[in-house]
Amino acid sequence: MLSLNDLKNIGTILEIDGAPYAIVSSLHTHVANRRASVRVKLKNLITGQALEKTFSSSDKIEEASTSTSKASFLYPSGEDFYFMNDSDYEQFALNEKILGTAKNFLKEGLEVEVLLFNERPISIKIPKKIDLRVIESPPSVRGDSATTPSKTVTIETGAQLIVPIFIKEGDIIKINTDTGEYVSRV
Repeated sequence: MLSLNDLKNIGTILEIDGAPYAIVSSLHTHVANRRASVRVKLKNLITGQALEKTFSSSDKIEEASTSTSKASFLYPSGEDFYFMNDSDYEQFALNEKILGTAKNFLKEGLEVEVLLFNERPISIKIPKKIDLRVIESPPSVRGDSATTPSKTVTIETGAQLIVPIFIKEGDIIKINTDTGEYVSRV
């Protein structure tokens, strides 16, 4: 069982009506003669659906029983992305809606951490920083330095990114996967 204080932690996973929900945001309130309550915004980790719910101190709040394992990314196919569990070599697919922005940084062979709910994969966590090759880059224009010069390039996963003007096709760059921003050239 979780307390109201545990609901302040973003990312905590609750079980509501048999489904796992992650806390996206929370607001703790306490009105004069009433009990404290916490209003949370939740995201269903299976369907991606959003939910807003208010919990009081008398509510029984169940933490979801989750576990993690390692897997490797294999390939994308339409809206699904296929992975292979590193321990038992079973393959599974996750929809692009569940992956969110993580899909922009998946390349073949990338090792990810898989979140399991009732032994079923529901989400992945990719490394915080990843190295990817630039496959398409417009040429730099001399004299483009009045402000911090930047340009948009395409990386090997097909995603587009804003990088400094000196990055050229074939360069390998380090990307922060949380923000989707360029970090450095490797």
